[in-house]
Amino acid sequence: MKKLFMLLLLSLLVVLAACGEQSTNSEGDSNEEGWKPNKPLEIVAPAGAGGGWDTTARSVAKIMEEDGIIEEDIGVVNKPGGGGSIGWSYVDNMDNPHNIFVSSPPLIFVPLNGQSEIGYKDVTPLANMIADYGAFAVAEDAKWDNLNDLFDDMKEDPSQVTVVGTSSPGSMDHMQFIKIAKEAGVDIKNVKYVSAQDGEGLTQILNDSADVYSTGVAETVEQVKADKIRVLGITSEERLEGDTLSEFPTAKEQGIDATFVNWRGFFGPKDMDETALQYYEEKLKEVSDSEAFAEIRKQYGWEEMYMDNEEYKKFLDEQTEELGSLLEELGLGQ
Repeated sequence: MKKLFMLLLLSLLVVLAACGEQSTNSEGDSNEEGWKPNKPLEIVAPAGAGGGWDTTARSVAKIMEEDGIIEEDIGVVNKPGGGGSIGWSYVDNMDNPHNIFVSSPPLIFVPLNGQSEIGYKDVTPLANMIADYGAFAVAEDAKWDNLNDLFDDMKEDPSQVTVVGTSSPGSMDHMQFIKIAKEAGVDIKNVKYVSAQDGEGLTQILNDSADVYSTGVAETVEQVKADKIRVLGITSEERLEGDTLSEFPTAKEQGIDATFVNWRGFFGPKDMDETALQYYEEKLKEVSDSEAFAEIRKQYGWEEMYMDNEEYKKFLDEQTEELGSLLEELGLGQ
């Protein structure tokens, strides 16, 4: 009887062990090596095709697949709307580490100005990848030759100059201009900013509906080459490298001691498993260090700015404090 009991117990243990080996966590493989994907990954670009979020997401996905950094297929989907919050909410509601998204300063701005309940503390920062910068452009025949000429006029009457961007008031294109203008001595409360979220910001400059186009550096290059617009200044610490890009003067070299970095990185759902977080940190670092991504950075005028989870969280805290103060000064903060 005792032998029979031992045999039954042994059989049960074998069955349980086999079941354990065959089972996988619905969110990925759970083993001694930690989490790894067991189905295709999805990267969400929380905007339409062609913008910075979309370009970053597709560039990273392509390198991960072509360089064999991740074996599973990777899809990129666009979830535009709400200044990015539609895409953030989508990933957060999925609550699955197979779904991540790319974002940048609007993840701070949009919650601070009350347009979204989800901010960076409600998701998991994985890793930052790049630093991008803003540019302030005018029509080729505009009267201003540099930022100081522009801001001298705005100091007399800020409302006489119309600034256009594609982001909503209190978000990216608006606030990068505000930060530089404030340092130059402009009364930022009276700056006239209009939002062309239909993507017609450049058109408004070319047809004289607006005076200054606040946008990303990469969005100006082709129009500068075509002699349609001029870039009065950019928000980086130093001049950027590359054809045409190296011709753009910084605000700092014009005596305006301010910069604005459009950091861009990746985030996952809140409370991600620690091993899933580590997995993405390592894979995104491989992308950041790759020659292929170095070429993409050069192409778009991006700079390397990798930060892991801990560095990223600290940086985001600092950014929130700084940018929140600007929004409050404009009366746009909560």
